Amino acid sequence: MLRFLWESISIQVLLVFLVVFLLVADYMKHRKPKDFPPHPFCLPIVGHMYRMNLGNPLMTVKKLTEKYGDIFSMDMGTSSFVCVNGLRMIKEVLVNQGENFLDRPELPLARETFGNRGVLSSNGHLWKQQRRFTLSTLRNLGLGKRSLEERIQEECRYLVDAFGDEQGSPFDPHLKMNNAISNIICSITFGNRFDYHDEEFQKLLQLLDETVGLHGAIMSQLYNAFLSIIKFLPGAHQTIFKNSRLMRNFVKERIDKHKEDWNPSESRDFIDCYLQEIAKDNGTGTFQEENLVSCALDLLFAGTETTSTTIRWALLYMATYPEIQARVQAEIDTVIGQGRQPALDDRSNMPYTNAVIHEVQRKGNIIPFNVPRMTVKDTVVDGFRIPKGTALMTNLTSLMFDKNEWETPDTFNPGHFLKDGQFWKRESFIPFSIGKRSCPGELLARTELVLFFTALLQKFTFQAPPDTTLSLQFKLGSTLAPKPYKICAVPR
Repeated sequence: MLRFLWESISIQVLLVFLVVFLLVADYMKHRKPKDFPPHPFCLPIVGHMYRMNLGNPLMTVKKLTEKYGDIFSMDMGTSSFVCVNGLRMIKEVLVNQGENFLDRPELPLARETFGNRGVLSSNGHLWKQQRRFTLSTLRNLGLGKRSLEERIQEECRYLVDAFGDEQGSPFDPHLKMNNAISNIICSITFGNRFDYHDEEFQKLLQLLDETVGLHGAIMSQLYNAFLSIIKFLPGAHQTIFKNSRLMRNFVKERIDKHKEDWNPSESRDFIDCYLQEIAKDNGTGTFQEENLVSCALDLLFAGTETTSTTIRWALLYMATYPEIQARVQAEIDTVIGQGRQPALDDRSNMPYTNAVIHEVQRKGNIIPFNVPRMTVKDTVVDGFRIPKGTALMTNLTSLMFDKNEWETPDTFNPGHFLKDGQFWKRESFIPFSIGKRSCPGELLARTELVLFFTALLQKFTFQAPPDTTLSLQFKLGSTLAPKPYKICAVPR
């Protein structure tokens, strides 16, 4: 009977059956509650991919916000998410109902790169233990103390010397900046800094930088949307996987070296402290070597890319707006002079410089959609029901460029952070996110931004190379970074 039916079915009928089956399966998979946040018309299989500008997703989200309001949803292939915008809504999901949005979604690309371990990507009890340990260890190793400030000042001297070696000629500050910023987190994590000419470390930085950039590639984005198909194809995602393995091997080698001369009574750095926790873990599985590798990689990524990118934006803006740069330098000369290095205590006496740094962060907008979250249980937000396991994107861009909050949102204007000549903290300025999963390295990043930016502006005037117009266009990756540029650091 079955053979008769099979022989009677034509190819056309079989294809129609398969198409109908796929459409029904896709509908069932993406079926939403009636009171789910609104969304545009959704195509089968591809979802809203047809609406997304993969080269500039910020523009797509802006248009959808204008049409659907501060909360809407989207399907990207097999992935779905809810997007919230505006200060009221973002505070609601990250603070007021923050406990309901504590988890990270399992995005395929992030899972292949970081796994579900460490501080960045873990969930539940594992995340709480890793974050608690990381924060307390960073404090014990000098975060917020004079000893770490002196370490940053020392690195500032190395960076100033490296910029000085260019003798005012055009150069790309990217890798030098990465090396300097990375050395701070490396001294905390691995116990030592790396010379700017260390070939092995330069290779690691190049892998890190390439990986960050490739996260914005079209094939990488498609991998998240159509995992079962794209994983078999060549493309940027395959390079990310290869680079991730090499970076993990670098960290594992450092851990093995620590094991060889480890002294449980003397903790030199983050790895030593973690090895102590592994020894005390009693088999619970919370502290394991794989978690240590992931935590170290998290610190390396987050502690290098975000701050380095912000300062590269800062140098670009200073060269583009020489009048602002001159005013910063005048304030540095008045408060600090040329006879000593900048210190963190100087920040309170330099309101204009502080305002410029904050405006760089606002306009640079390097993490435009924050790190995604996921609901841990069914939750109602602004009258809409968001089921457990739904990915959430908080659009920080909607805060940084809110025309109701900023006088000139699309213009680089340090006056946004000044009131009566004094620095003015703005509620809508949350580049490090808010709530229990806000950036654990915020204090370190703020300290680095002040000291590195001030040290560089104290010694150099940054200018575009002759006959060159600098571009403020961004390059999409894990962060919004400036497109590669060359600049002249003219000694003062």
